Amino acid sequence: MVADFRLVEYDYHLPTHLIAQYPSGDRSSSRLMILDRNAGKVSHRTFRDLLDYIDPGDCLVLNDSKVFPARLNCIKSTGGKVEFFLLHFPRENGNGAAFARALYRSSRPVRQGQKIRCQGPLEIEVLEVSSAGQVDVKLVYQGELLLTLKSCGDIPLPPYIRRSPVSSDIEQYQTIYARKIGSVAAPTAGLHFTKEQLLLAKERNINIAWITLHVGYGTFAPVRTFDIRKHRIHHEWISVPESTVEKIISTRKTGGRIIAVGTTTVRALEATVNGTGEIKAFQGLCDLYILPGRRFQIVDCLITNFHLPKSSLLILVSAFAGKGRILPAYKEAMNAGYRFFSYGDAMLIM
Repeated sequence: MVADFRLVEYDYHLPTHLIAQYPSGDRSSSRLMILDRNAGKVSHRTFRDLLDYIDPGDCLVLNDSKVFPARLNCIKSTGGKVEFFLLHFPRENGNGAAFARALYRSSRPVRQGQKIRCQGPLEIEVLEVSSAGQVDVKLVYQGELLLTLKSCGDIPLPPYIRRSPVSSDIEQYQTIYARKIGSVAAPTAGLHFTKEQLLLAKERNINIAWITLHVGYGTFAPVRTFDIRKHRIHHEWISVPESTVEKIISTRKTGGRIIAVGTTTVRALEATVNGTGEIKAFQGLCDLYILPGRRFQIVDCLITNFHLPKSSLLILVSAFAGKGRILPAYKEAMNAGYRFFSYGDAMLIM
């Protein structure tokens, strides 16, 4: 088997103290590693220096998905606690009820037909329990669903952040441009941007374009197959609008680069390319799994955070930059004290 397809090639040891548990005080004060994939050269800056590497006429493409309070703490009629983690934004029926699939955690299994009270004006009825530990649930509420979830739920911080959410996470675990509700995890490369930085980008004639990819819980799922080609990646809902397609085409025509903010943006853009390299507007489910050897047809540069070992995201950035460059860069980042994962520092792959 070619070494690039062996899972062990995407493993590394990360000291736990480098896993960021809180965000930086100022978004753009995060550190920024610059990786030049042609020269194989690494340099170190801060995120506020990002625009030094982006030229007028280039196009920044960002994911505008917004995280919703997907973690619900509830109490059974017996007094026992149960936590539900909604895997997608619930589908409303317009009569004070909505439906979703969820994970749950409880001292005892829940059962079909069970009704469980959450804090605030929300009741959850278990419709079906699957063998995979997931449940289909009905949410019964009054008023607006999103407001109900905000009053009853918590921001779904990733499992490697080993603390309970605090009030500041409501704002910090959200990009400043988030607007379309649907993610259970933040598109974290975008967490570093400030409003001032995006305004400055426009003043410098840098194009800004938008996609939507609602990040699912599967983003945290490790690859478990020895041969990474046998892994089955999760589906996520994406939207690449015609306005973004037009900006990408016009940027290409004038010699500008397409700079994807986050792996979610890479997946959305590369999933919409047809066999002749033409990008088309698209809305629907995406299950694109990017592996080494892929020819990237849209994305020229990538802004991304540092990813978990043995993850599909680490495999994606390795496919983009070359595995022989990514893992040495990660080692250099660890030696330099970079902060890893969602609330951590960033990398620009040129």
